[in-house]
Amino acid sequence: QVQLVESGGDSVQAGGSLRLSCAASRYPYNPSCMGWFRQAPGKEREGVAVIDSDGTTKYADSVKGRFTISKDNAKTTLYLRMDSLKPEDAAMYYCAAGTYKYCPLIYPQLHYSNWGQGTQVTVSS
Repeated sequence: QVQLVESGGDSVQAGGSLRLSCAASRYPYNPSCMGWFRQAPGKEREGVAVIDSDGTTKYADSVKGRFTISKDNAKTTLYLRMDSLKPEDAAMYYCAAGTYKYCPLIYPQLHYSNWGQGTQVTVSS
């Protein structure tokens, strides 16, 4: 199984920016769906942003206009640019890959089978 390794998590102040990266251990690696998900303590894991193999993206309403998902096929890396961060964005962020045709944001652990170990994002007010 291809391993996914996230990086880029950090502690920032509200209004700040971060870029998360997710590197795959094998090239080429272009699953039908890849995405970013997050889980805060005591909460369910939720979808943040997903991208399909054609580059079509979807975002959770809570991050639209602030976050941007992208991927660099040449480097087999998935990115999440996060701007205007809010304290409620604080969570462990996970990269995941799946094979569904329509990349869902919901029920992530049902729809995505390959997960990274996560990277922590902390946002202080």
